[in-house]
Amino acid sequence: MEKPEVDFGLKLVGGDMMAIPGLYQFIQETIRNQISALYLWPQPLEIPILDGSLGAIKKPVGILHVKVIRAIRLLKMDIFGASDPYVQLSLSGERIPAKKTSVKMKTLNPEWNEDFKLTVKDPETQVLQLHVYDWEKVGTHDKLGMQVVPLRSLTPNETKELTLDLVKNTNPNDPQDKKWRGQLVVELTFSLFREESKRLSGPLDRFERKESEVGKATEYVYLGAGLLLVTVEGAKDLEGKHHNNPYAVVICRGEQKKTKMIKKCRDPIWNEEFQFDFEEAPLKEKIHIEVKSKRRGLRLRSKESLGYVDINLHDVVHNGRLKEKYHLINSKNGAVQVEIKWKAI
Repeated sequence: MEKPEVDFGLKLVGGDMMAIPGLYQFIQETIRNQISALYLWPQPLEIPILDGSLGAIKKPVGILHVKVIRAIRLLKMDIFGASDPYVQLSLSGERIPAKKTSVKMKTLNPEWNEDFKLTVKDPETQVLQLHVYDWEKVGTHDKLGMQVVPLRSLTPNETKELTLDLVKNTNPNDPQDKKWRGQLVVELTFSLFREESKRLSGPLDRFERKESEVGKATEYVYLGAGLLLVTVEGAKDLEGKHHNNPYAVVICRGEQKKTKMIKKCRDPIWNEEFQFDFEEAPLKEKIHIEVKSKRRGLRLRSKESLGYVDINLHDVVHNGRLKEKYHLINSKNGAVQVEIKWKAI
């Protein structure tokens, strides 16, 4: 479709205004642009799927330990001169739901002393986002203030206590930021994962002795806190008695997580990663993975199990990584492909 040609004339008191040098071309171009804007023209739209400079998707590099201690002299939001505050915290660039403290009723100086763990993927660019809200039983919760902490300002493995002045937003030119909104006291510790190639140091009571098969050399496995990363890659040859709409359920220490459901498929591919925090290395723990199928609606047999597997984590802790295809128990030929990584702090 071609753009339309538009022509016109303009006369004033018998004179032709278009005779003025340059005026006709200027007005012609202006009107043409305005009319063209009313049409829907094909236009290219570039959608970046993955920033080439980033390479592969960033993997976790450490844990940010956040202790929300207290708030000081918050704004009065209730008609009785108090507030019902709670804190919401998250890391920038993450799509997982934000974590929240408990609600402290009718106070402007709440004490929480609550601990949280956030998985860090890019400490150079990520920031800790802290939002303080006034809880409401009905309707939207009112914002009391917020603040951010760049992770690059933290020294790894060192605890830092901060007293943060709350602001309305991060716009430095907003005059509302000059208004007193209270303070938030937090304690932060950024713990990096121990790299396999890094020489271990520290007291040996936090390590377990391990005999290497090569030359019978002695190695030590760190028994402290860490992060377990479980990636359910996919499954093969699933056979449901009534339907094949598979999804996987991952259970570790009672904590349950699920992949998305894929309709009418016997060989699903999920490639979904789940994270579990441990205060100590899970040498004696197991992880339970069950593949299920479900269909919508209130029908009989709406859910059924397609098989399961229990995986001991002892070898994962010692080797750092395990990638295997497991035959599903209670399935004729079904199997699930899983990758499990242990990141010690």
